[in-house]
Amino acid sequence: MTEHAKYAESRAVGEQAREKEWALPSFAKQLFLGDFRLDLVYPAPKLPDEATKRGEEFVRAVRRYLDAHVDPALIERTGQVPDEVVKGLAGLGAFGITIGEEYGGLGLPYLYYCRALMLVGSYSPALATLLSAHQSIGVPQPLKLFGTEEQKREFLPRCAAGEISAFLLTEPDVGSDPARLSTTAVRDGDDYVLDGVKLWTTNGVVADLLVVMARTGKKISAFVVEADSPGIIVKRRNGFMGLRGIENGVTEFAQVRVPAKNLIGREGDGLRIALTTLNTGRLSLPATCAGNAKWALKIAREWGNARVQWGHKIGTHEAVATKIAFIAATAYALEAVMELTSRLADDKRNDIRIEAALSKLYSTEMSYQALDELVQIRGGRGYETAESLAARGERGVPAEQMLRDSRINRIFEGSSEIMRLMITREAVDAHLSAAGELINPEASRQERTQALKRASRFYAKWLPTLVAGTGNLPTAYADFGPLAAHLRFVERTSRKLARSTFYGMSRWQGRLEHKQSFLGRIVDIGAELFAMTAACIKAEEDAKDLGRRPYELADTFCHQARRRVDALFDRLWDNSDAHDARLAGYVLEGRYGFVEEGILDPSIEGPWIGAPEGGENVRRKIL
Repeated sequence: MTEHAKYAESRAVGEQAREKEWALPSFAKQLFLGDFRLDLVYPAPKLPDEATKRGEEFVRAVRRYLDAHVDPALIERTGQVPDEVVKGLAGLGAFGITIGEEYGGLGLPYLYYCRALMLVGSYSPALATLLSAHQSIGVPQPLKLFGTEEQKREFLPRCAAGEISAFLLTEPDVGSDPARLSTTAVRDGDDYVLDGVKLWTTNGVVADLLVVMARTGKKISAFVVEADSPGIIVKRRNGFMGLRGIENGVTEFAQVRVPAKNLIGREGDGLRIALTTLNTGRLSLPATCAGNAKWALKIAREWGNARVQWGHKIGTHEAVATKIAFIAATAYALEAVMELTSRLADDKRNDIRIEAALSKLYSTEMSYQALDELVQIRGGRGYETAESLAARGERGVPAEQMLRDSRINRIFEGSSEIMRLMITREAVDAHLSAAGELINPEASRQERTQALKRASRFYAKWLPTLVAGTGNLPTAYADFGPLAAHLRFVERTSRKLARSTFYGMSRWQGRLEHKQSFLGRIVDIGAELFAMTAACIKAEEDAKDLGRRPYELADTFCHQARRRVDALFDRLWDNSDAHDARLAGYVLEGRYGFVEEGILDPSIEGPWIGAPEGGENVRRKIL
């Protein structure tokens, strides 16, 4: 099969798994179309008083438990979450936060699931990963959305009680390209027989239940699998740059029999189930990222006051002050993004597939920058481990660990590059519906003619709406006081973004999908506008109790975001993308091998892609 054919097959598989209908409105979808629908997110949906009370009580209970029973330094040092910590959190209901009470869970809103993860993530990112992988992408979420009543009653109470679950999709040679999935599930009477190898199975080493994606014929299906089934071997526990306490492994399936009743949904629904699950499953990462950024702010403030250089606190030196301001504004905005998206998820009146993806993309990128700036502010102490700092008599601040731990967030649950492509596909759906065959390089002349007619009708109505809007009115969004100007900027920029997307489609037509740098900047602009909106909404709410202080944070964040937006627009049309792509091609051909001379490669010899051979089963049970 040629590379072009393989690409077409992979694209077709991904397209088939997409949710193609938009039964509910989407703020972010309209934002990319130049239609700033503030009414869809403001006032932000509120929770019932009873749910709020239970949520607050749960978060307080988790805080007390973490403070009294969890030693994050021990988890980092030993590379393992103690069994008693897992059992203690299970006793609080932390493994069934969003599982309904009828199935033994707490039945709490996503807002409090996220606030709990924000708290845990600020203290021990590895522990937050254990909880979120179990609930966001493990057995609970797909069963809640697609499981039968029998499956829910059989498995959800076990998950809520603390039996750990894991999600198994990735394979040694399969990342974001599911068309290449090689694990198979063959029907044999009342069972399916699974064979294959899964890589990077977060929680897989200690899991009791697995969600496994496997090929059933030409399609991909999802199964709930008992982790102790005969034929399942956890071949190793993987080690990483950060998150040293996570139980991530390589799992092999050899003639594993799974009851047919454990099929989730129908045959061929696997990828759709995975993608739909992630619509809300991705909310866990914005939560932990907000926790990281808020922690970074605390340390930056304390260190900025404690450290004196050249007769002044370092926080008062402009070079450091600008970094502290960035961390503070970003921390406030990331919490705003997390809160708004989770409240929309709880409200269920909006389709949040784009909002959740934007939240994941933006939060993981910005929180990493905030932590990186914290390490810089701390200087040599930022690079030194907490254990080493404490051993020589100083406060053991784990800045370098938090930076290492957060690096995976830009890869987890869809890398930033894949997220940008996915968001682009959803954001330009209206264009593709109107002009899909027009920009399809393989369309026939007749198909292109019909597409031209449809596109002409669509753009004749749409383009005039992008000329002027409420953002041009000096009094618009007056309810937001000093932040009104920023919302007017968002409205104007939304229309400019839509026009830029249209210009890109006009210029490149069918080649647009390969202009990934251009599309990535389009998405990044939309993400900044979404974050600005969220920050303004949060500040308007917070100001009722906190006065002007929230306005100050949101205003600073919006000023910073506007500079980033301006730079992204400049780079839409003035960039080195074509030169970079050509040079990369030459690099891959070996044209510049001389640049690699004069070094030694410390890599351990082995194939680029492989699987462990032999070895004993390293799966362990939480006791």
